[in-house]
Amino acid sequence: MDELNRLSVDEFKSSDKIPLVIVLDNIRSLNNVGSAFRTSDAFRIQKIYLCGITGTPPHRDIQKTALGATDSVEWEYAGSTLDAIASLKQQGFTICSMEQVEESTKLNTFSPKAGEQYALVFGNEVFGVEEEVILASDHVLEIPQMGTKHSLNISVSMGIAIWDFVSKLGVLAPLGE
Repeated sequence: MDELNRLSVDEFKSSDKIPLVIVLDNIRSLNNVGSAFRTSDAFRIQKIYLCGITGTPPHRDIQKTALGATDSVEWEYAGSTLDAIASLKQQGFTICSMEQVEESTKLNTFSPKAGEQYALVFGNEVFGVEEEVILASDHVLEIPQMGTKHSLNISVSMGIAIWDFVSKLGVLAPLGE
């Protein structure tokens, strides 16, 4: 890890985070939850909200894909995704649900504003983001796809969306220093 110039868990916890949180809306796969932690660690996400039926650490299936990121990334359980969204809005977050709906904005055309805080909501593997959550969101973003399948695995969607936000917010250079 020294050769890779990685932070210790304590250094990670005390480091500046990017202005982004992840909200998992009723995710059924514990492996996907673990992937959310690992990706969030990779990009210094502020926090993960685990909502509804979404599993919580400690669990061996989460750990299998998180590889210890549950120790570094702050998380909170919320029984209701709508309650988590309401709390985040009160804290000044802009809510962006990742979903394929009519009149969604293509992720590649969305421009997050520097200085704002964002929450990305990812939905259930079968049913997607709950309709009530979509209606409570400030934006609904969709990852454009060109193949025959109509969706991506949630862990892939998280990686793409988080990378897109990190890139557009211009926080990569400071993180690499």
